[in-house]
Amino acid sequence: MQKNATGAQAPTETKAVKLPWTRQDTTWMLSLFGTAVGAGILFLPINAGMGGFWPLVVMAILIGPMTYLAHRGLSRFVCSSKIEGSDITQVVEEHFGKGAGKAITLLYFFAIYPIVLIYGVGITNVVDSFMVNQLGMESLPRWILSGVLILGMMSVMIAGEKLMLKVTQFLVYPLVAILAFMSLYLIPNWNTSALEQIPAAGDFLGTIWLTIPVLIFAFNHSPAISQFAVSQKRDHGVNASRKADVILRNTSLMLVGFVMLFVFSCVLSLTPAQLAEAKAQNLPILSYLANAHDSAFVTYFAPLIAFIAIVSSFFGHYLGASEGMRGLIVKQYESAGKEVNEAGVNKFILGFMFITIWGVAIINPSILGMIEALGGPIIAAILYLMPMYAVYKVPALKQYRGRVSNIFVIIAGLLSMTAILFGLLG
Repeated sequence: MQKNATGAQAPTETKAVKLPWTRQDTTWMLSLFGTAVGAGILFLPINAGMGGFWPLVVMAILIGPMTYLAHRGLSRFVCSSKIEGSDITQVVEEHFGKGAGKAITLLYFFAIYPIVLIYGVGITNVVDSFMVNQLGMESLPRWILSGVLILGMMSVMIAGEKLMLKVTQFLVYPLVAILAFMSLYLIPNWNTSALEQIPAAGDFLGTIWLTIPVLIFAFNHSPAISQFAVSQKRDHGVNASRKADVILRNTSLMLVGFVMLFVFSCVLSLTPAQLAEAKAQNLPILSYLANAHDSAFVTYFAPLIAFIAIVSSFFGHYLGASEGMRGLIVKQYESAGKEVNEAGVNKFILGFMFITIWGVAIINPSILGMIEALGGPIIAAILYLMPMYAVYKVPALKQYRGRVSNIFVIIAGLLSMTAILFGLLG
């Protein structure tokens, strides 16, 4: 028998045990929340708001079920492994074989890696905008500023997972509090310009379709799901999926509550023209608000929220990208019959990550363009479609077949992957 989080023996029948909410569950909920609240959320009001207020209402209704059901599917997939301590790259190989294991591990890496690149661009732009607009300083050379910031974030990762988790937990609490306060603080500045913009039916549906990849990106916490599921299996044994479902449901409710309030508040306090200007400047919504607002509170706290959100989310995504890259390298070594040099692999990953994140931060590509073209569609493939394929392919998941929720997740994933084609045609 397995031991659960309280130290009691977990029975083999999943229905025979009560799983009370624990402090560890709260920690996981906050960690998953912190992983999701990053660049996507800071750019979501811009992309979603430019299409008007009413499509945003539909998105708010859809994103809760989309987020919960997709992450629940991925968590159940990892929990389905018969091998103790298996992460997502190992579970894929267990269920689909070595060839498919390599392919999906590669996809998993490319679902998360572009997000890490986005954070390099985002953190550089946030700090540069704050220095110039709030502190009245001259811009530092971009290669120096980006290098220092990226090195600072990566040094926390190098120092070890325990320090990273402490820093993340330390950042999430003020992030939740200030995000909620900022949403309420902007209410007196709400205007009706967004409500008056009612698009035609075709434009309405097109706006929702094009925004789905950014929505998926903004609420994505899949990089932490692998280790989250491994932890639930270790603590709850056969009841791991049940416990994980509850934590993921509460995380999704927390995300939708805090994030959509923030998005609505930002969209209603700015005009569509201002949102378009923020997109053109490649700035998070909070940095734009700081530059456009007269309030000292917004001017100084908005960039702070943006900074905290990006840093806290960077850690979770960096872990996921590193996990994916390590899986690829190890699988390649094993295929060639060579012994894995863990120290050498870790050094290579560190060097590769720093150089590529730094290089993209210097180039400064459009963040929303990267999200629409890379982040959303690839995340949809690994988070929405792969677990649903596994449900109908893997015997260990057959109990989840034939559910309406599966069809909903598959449609959402396909819409995200095809949105880029719709955008090109439009």
